[in-house]
Amino acid sequence: MATHGSAQARELSCLPPGTEIGSWRIGELKGYGTYGVVYRAERRGEEGSGPFALKLARHPRDPRFEREAELLSRLSQPNVPGLRDRGQWAHRAGPIPFIVMDWVEGIPLYAWGQGRVLTSRLVLRVLAQAARALAATHEAEGVHRDVKGGNLLVRSADAHAVLIDFGAGSFRGAPPLTDEVLPPGTSPYRSPEAVQFQWRFWRERSTHYAPGPADDVYALGVTAYRLVAGVYPPAQVTLKASRGEASVSVPVQVPPEEWVTLCPELARLIRQMLAKKPSARGSAAQVARALEQAAESAGPEADQPITHRLRPAVALRARRPNPSPPSHLRGAWLGAVAGLAASLVLQGAWNLWQQPRPWRAEGVHSLGRDAAEADAGTAGLAKDALPSGESVQAPESGSERIGLDVPKKHLPGQLRPPCRKREIELNGGCWGVPREATPPCAEGNYEWRGACYYPVLAPVPLGTSEYP
Repeated sequence: MATHGSAQARELSCLPPGTEIGSWRIGELKGYGTYGVVYRAERRGEEGSGPFALKLARHPRDPRFEREAELLSRLSQPNVPGLRDRGQWAHRAGPIPFIVMDWVEGIPLYAWGQGRVLTSRLVLRVLAQAARALAATHEAEGVHRDVKGGNLLVRSADAHAVLIDFGAGSFRGAPPLTDEVLPPGTSPYRSPEAVQFQWRFWRERSTHYAPGPADDVYALGVTAYRLVAGVYPPAQVTLKASRGEASVSVPVQVPPEEWVTLCPELARLIRQMLAKKPSARGSAAQVARALEQAAESAGPEADQPITHRLRPAVALRARRPNPSPPSHLRGAWLGAVAGLAASLVLQGAWNLWQQPRPWRAEGVHSLGRDAAEADAGTAGLAKDALPSGESVQAPESGSERIGLDVPKKHLPGQLRPPCRKREIELNGGCWGVPREATPPCAEGNYEWRGACYYPVLAPVPLGTSEYP
């Protein structure tokens, strides 16, 4: 489906070098996402003073940029890129927001880890810097909401880490910008309480989960686990069935030290950040201090290379309260999961069933940037500024999708007509209209004839999720 909006977005993704935006002159394209593109830039009249990252919206008047700029303006911390400028670029389609920040030279965390021999002490120091960036964000009454390996850049020379891409972030008092139960984020990094909330309230479009500092700390724990073990930790929620029925099986937790050789201090802190109880994780500032102290006081074991252990047999077990659930429940559950995965609406299900499983890993640091690391809808600032210096090619005309097209038939697990009030029927399924009904459509929404829709799912015979 080609629309005027998508053509305009493509145009903003392939501006020629030398284009002037405010007091800045852009160079090559370095990265792009659904809502923004990042160019290398220099200030006019001060050429040679050093590159900067200019992040340009792909749609006029996008409020995400003002919110990101406001959050960054509150931060002044060595592990967060400094905000240099913000403004509106006059364009025939309307004012296009942009922000300019310090250029971050570095490698995404997981790629950085794959390119060297890691030790527990080195990992402790890098994680401490990430925790310091989060502590500064939380002190400013903000939350990042998309902490992951792709949003942490590390310099090869001195292992200096910078937390980037605050496009999904928010702060106290900021107006909501999406109509989803969960805000933008990346599925495997969702906290147990966020996944539980979504399973409980997924049918109530007026109910929204508000991530807090504990969600960022949990995501940092997932990032740490993924860095050292090469896989994501299993989800930490059990989906309970109705009374008298069987619970859905989930993999048991595997401590990171069962996958790889870690010093006890690092293993303990990763487990702490992944605690199911939010208060048990500690604040980002407390975690940062603990990581720093461990990096200083850990014994010689912390300087040994992190190596892969034999696959722990416990990883292949799963919690199965009832090994033979009733066939009607099993069929209903499989249909529901298929519908959830197909529509990408319930991120909790996607987290639980689509993330890489430990028993599928081929070895430590063997996984590259996979589908689970997909961008949360924003373009990272200098995220793709790798030492190779290669530029990103702009998407070819006609190859890009701003929103998913409404499928030609109903999705598995989708509510069938008759549709309820304020829902419409499209291709044999019931669809709702989000608060922001014009493209660019939010994550999980579909586009049809220049408008946004989300699939309404049929009731699932499952109770609310709860901790195991």
